Amino acid sequence: MIDRLETLFERFSVSARVFHTGALCGITDVAAEDTGQLHLLRNGEVAVVHDGQTALRLREPSVLLYPRPMAHRFVSDPERGADFACAQLRFECGVSHPIAAALPAFICMPLNQVEGAEGVLALIFDEAFSQRCGRKALLDRLFEVVLIQILRCLMEHGEVKVGLLAGLSHQRLRHALVAMHEDPAQAWTLEGLAARAGMSRSVFATTFHEAIGVTPGQYLQSWRISLVQSAIRRGQPLKLISDEVGYGSEAALSRAFKAQTGMSPRDWKNRKSAM
Repeated sequence: MIDRLETLFERFSVSARVFHTGALCGITDVAAEDTGQLHLLRNGEVAVVHDGQTALRLREPSVLLYPRPMAHRFVSDPERGADFACAQLRFECGVSHPIAAALPAFICMPLNQVEGAEGVLALIFDEAFSQRCGRKALLDRLFEVVLIQILRCLMEHGEVKVGLLAGLSHQRLRHALVAMHEDPAQAWTLEGLAARAGMSRSVFATTFHEAIGVTPGQYLQSWRISLVQSAIRRGQPLKLISDEVGYGSEAALSRAFKAQTGMSPRDWKNRKSAM
């Protein structure tokens, strides 16, 4: 069976950093920083507030995932509070990270619906409320594991209806997407991608656009440019990047980059450096 997430995590890293373990009592504001966040509610009742409005009320152990920066507020009993373990999620390339960009603004689900996570969650809560050596380093890694398990759950149950994860959830489209992810330099044609998906050319094109929201050609160009942006951030020269992503020359890469982003690779790099 193909691994739908392996290349995404190999090309674009995600790291977790625990910033709170313990009770949250009364009103707790969580600022919209330059990271996503993952909150695990162990017990207690909590109202989750977005933009001054109560978005949901949690009365059972739950996970709350914010893949992109989004301010939110937790309101719990001032005395009893609610027990949380919380981590920041730093997605390489920020909001343009393929996974961060593919997810809804926030996701909430009961912990018992995150399949296969029982042991990891038990270890997280055991470590979170203890003072063992290496505790924080271990918790950081465990939160990264939980993120992968959440993504698995979303794909297996088709919870995301449009976008990359919807395509990776599709029994046939996933094969074409993984092919593009693993070999972006390949001169992919619509016929070749349709063959990977085991579909006719016309059915593949229609189904891909309905599921992903763009054409296969547009998605391939977006994927290639995201790889270029990641490589630029790491300091790789364009002449080395161009062959790796299928453009053949620095000039062709620059033209595609400007068509996709509205600016040259050099201008994009300078803008990011100044931020």
